[in-house]
Amino acid sequence: MHASQGRSVGLGLALLSAFAFGGSGVAAKPLIEAGLDPLHVVWLRVAGAALVMLPLAWRHRDLVRRRPALLAGFGLFAVAGVQAFYFASLSRIPVGVALLVEYLAPALVLLWVRFVRRRPVTRAAAVGVVLAVGGLACVVEVWSGLSFDVIGLLLALAAACCQVGYFLLSDQGGDPVDPADAVDPLGVIAYGLLIGTLVLTVVARPWGMDWSLLAGRADMGGSEVAAPLLLGWIVLIATVLAYATGVVSVRRLSPQVAGVVACLEAVIATVLAWVLLREHLSAPQILGGLVVLVGAFIAQTSTPTARAGGVGDTELLSGEAQPFNDGAGAGDEDDPVGDAAAVAEGDGLSAGRTAT
Repeated sequence: MHASQGRSVGLGLALLSAFAFGGSGVAAKPLIEAGLDPLHVVWLRVAGAALVMLPLAWRHRDLVRRRPALLAGFGLFAVAGVQAFYFASLSRIPVGVALLVEYLAPALVLLWVRFVRRRPVTRAAAVGVVLAVGGLACVVEVWSGLSFDVIGLLLALAAACCQVGYFLLSDQGGDPVDPADAVDPLGVIAYGLLIGTLVLTVVARPWGMDWSLLAGRADMGGSEVAAPLLLGWIVLIATVLAYATGVVSVRRLSPQVAGVVACLEAVIATVLAWVLLREHLSAPQILGGLVVLVGAFIAQTSTPTARAGGVGDTELLSGEAQPFNDGAGAGDEDDPVGDAAAVAEGDGLSAGRTAT
């Protein structure tokens, strides 16, 4: 009964996280089109969320001493990297396309496991990779002579690469052998946002921002919306709520369920962009997006899970790729497959438990 309730709560949190993450691009793009630099929007998003989470950072200040590598990795990849590249891609390609490209993350991890670490992967996982890549070809309409914005596509792919780091790190320390090694996910998020803010401050240089734009209005699909309202949504809903619910939900769901729910983020983002931004995708792009999601689903469910009842350790599976846990519910994000234990341990991030 308790396990069933835990899964139900986890599913609800994952759905909420998918919706919150899915709306980030829709709220950010009007600000970018109003004149704000994409990196400045990212800085506002991360810095604002870090300010909100500052009390939690103080409460879990022991993490700086106990898990500095985990905090640094989460801040660099899961926060600064994913958000900066994703938002930069929004200035060049549609929201739905940018997010669908990020769903190549499972394929990237599988290819890395197979060809870099030289570990075998299942046939079903390979089929999922092929489908995802084929679907992406439809999304970008390669038959048009690569007329699609190549830079925007590369930026979205870079976001997918950073998203892999997010998947690897989001479940670290959730259920260690020694309870003293447990890591509160909200503490990791809080410090990840603080570190991400420091990194983005150097990169974005917000002192050169046109702050007057934040007092104006931005066009959202033909409707004028107050810029502070859009910024508030990005900070409170698409960042604080999205990260918190996403990372907590992974502790209650199996990797398969978390990955399936995460796929809804792309659907939510595409639908919201269609309705609010009037970004209409062509029939081949819609079909390609569905194929990407199907490929991601197959890749994520191609290996068994050792997590029973939605709670427990994700064990290293001998001879097969290892499922990761998705802290995004979304994001930014799906549930890639790879040898998480080996990666985390090699980076000095392992806490007796494998890691999205």
